[in-house]
Amino acid sequence: MSFINEENLENISIEWFKEIGYEFAHGPDIALDGKSPERDDLRQVFLIGRLKSSLMRMNPEVPIKTIESVILQITNPNIPGLISSNRQFHQWITTGFLISYMNGDEERSRRLKIIDFEKPSNNDFLVVNQLKVTGPKYNRIPDIVIYVNGIPIAVIELKNPADEKTDIWHAYNQLQTYKENIPDLFLSNVLLVISDGTYAKVGSLSANEERF
Repeated sequence: MSFINEENLENISIEWFKEIGYEFAHGPDIALDGKSPERDDLRQVFLIGRLKSSLMRMNPEVPIKTIESVILQITNPNIPGLISSNRQFHQWITTGFLISYMNGDEERSRRLKIIDFEKPSNNDFLVVNQLKVTGPKYNRIPDIVIYVNGIPIAVIELKNPADEKTDIWHAYNQLQTYKENIPDLFLSNVLLVISDGTYAKVGSLSANEERF
């Protein structure tokens, strides 16, 4: 493994995602001043354009104004505590977001689909590397962020397999730092992944070392 460094490992991981149908974007390219901007500023972790087009595609009968209102609510949940916010977001992802809207003179209620589990090809899959995120005090740049429908659902942190002074738990500790410094990235998180090229582990937002 000594011939693989962290950058190689990152590129290999990205290629795996591309092989299973993910689109790829380099983090600086989708920043406001990048070649293909998809973020209004570095604090923004949701890709609103992708989220809006995905919700419209999956819920064609729902008025655009209702979808725009849902986007505001799910990207700014205003729930105290990261774990509580994450638990609520997980419920929205799995069961849908309860909405009501007028269809002519009739009020309709239903659950807006956020991810299409019945038809996976209906979703927007994106892998992003080197996504710079601004938090309350610090800027951080996770190695890889996985998006579904413009929602960041997974963060992958890698460590150089050729560096004997670091191991997979250095990646784990880095994720803990990210959770403290850029908590918005983890509102919708489903999976945290750590790897040094030889070993890989996965855990949830609240998992300690033993549960990865």
